[in-house]
Amino acid sequence: MIRLVAQPFEPGAELTGFCAGRSRTGAVASFVGIARGEAGRATALELQAYPGFTEIEIGRVAAAAASRFGLDDVLVIHRHGVIAPGESIVMVATASAHRREAFEACDYLMDYLKSRAPFWKKEHGPDGARWVEPTARDLDDLARWE
Repeated sequence: MIRLVAQPFEPGAELTGFCAGRSRTGAVASFVGIARGEAGRATALELQAYPGFTEIEIGRVAAAAASRFGLDDVLVIHRHGVIAPGESIVMVATASAHRREAFEACDYLMDYLKSRAPFWKKEHGPDGARWVEPTARDLDDLARWE
């Protein structure tokens, strides 16, 4: 399931729902990304997306992860709009028969979301706004899956 949301979400409740009723699954791995305040340099993070297109692209990569890692299920929730420091930005949960595949798939999806997902990120702060691009480390993390 892929969800693009404008409002805050509760990761604990989402994870509880994702885990409910699983009798085949032996492992669930999850990751929650939280907006940082960057020591006062960031007062908000703004993520722009094209609803419809963005979900389709994330869904395409989630399907590839499910196939590559033999997943039972995938959940991706990603915020868009203005996000305050301390709020959740993204949640990925993966379910599989074994832990290694669940962990690796979660990592794989986050590397994609951080560097290639169709979002445009702007950080707002006391000195104005600036566009945020993937770092060299983000791109290196993504490259290890190729």
